[in-house]
Amino acid sequence: MKQLIVNADDFGLTPGVNRAIIELATAGCLTSATLMAAAPATDEAIQLARQTPALSVGCHVVLVDGVSCLDRATQQLFPWIHSETEVGQLPATPGQLLRALFSHGVRQSQRENFLEAEAFAQITRLQQAGLTLTHIDTHKHLHQFPAILRPVLRAARRAGIHRIRNPFEPHWSQRATQHVPLARLAQFRALQLFRGRFHRIVAQEGFTTSDGAVGVLATGSLDRASLEDLLAAMPDGRWELVTHPGYQDATLAQIRTRLRASREREIDALHLIGEAHGIERISFGSPAFTP
Repeated sequence: MKQLIVNADDFGLTPGVNRAIIELATAGCLTSATLMAAAPATDEAIQLARQTPALSVGCHVVLVDGVSCLDRATQQLFPWIHSETEVGQLPATPGQLLRALFSHGVRQSQRENFLEAEAFAQITRLQQAGLTLTHIDTHKHLHQFPAILRPVLRAARRAGIHRIRNPFEPHWSQRATQHVPLARLAQFRALQLFRGRFHRIVAQEGFTTSDGAVGVLATGSLDRASLEDLLAAMPDGRWELVTHPGYQDATLAQIRTRLRASREREIDALHLIGEAHGIERISFGSPAFTP
């Protein structure tokens, strides 16, 4: 049986992203979305999520390129995380985050305490706003790194969540993705080395995940043709299609992102999901999503 979670990341990033996600969810093209706890349009996204009960909503845990949800007193316990940014701002890039986490003098317990505290603060901010969260993932798939995965899982479990994205793309999906720049492909394949450890840690911590994330390699280039290729190649299993739809607006124009022109192409592509035959659409909140 082919089962597919269709998840939109970056819910709350901009009003245009919010509008696209709700339109696609209403049309039956999206089944899940992950919401940012401290983004420019978070408050609007929370209200829209409350009005769209069919959409399974999770937390898009942001550890880079965003604003911390920790209170100022707690932030001051981790001064090294702000070595390249202002207090209250998270590191701008994954490289900056990793340099901060593994800088001289920072102990493993300090790293894990920061990551767990930040993730827990973001998850509970959304829960306290009245949302029932079904799952988590991370901005830029940072939970593929084992040192980040364990404390993020602990935070989710404390908040009563036991489902997480499998950020690793299956081989069949990689083969079906065309025209990938060589540098991105090399980076992507290097990170696959963490796949086995991811599954061991997820099992040890008692979490449920999918068989793999589809469309990660195509991020920024996903369009109708590439999605058709992915759907045609899909074997039996429980997969998650990772998407980033959104309409252009003034807020998006002010945000540093490589996913600017591609977001509207994804809106068009995702309408294929409603036409796909032989694929059961499920969400992270579905009874079908069981261990």
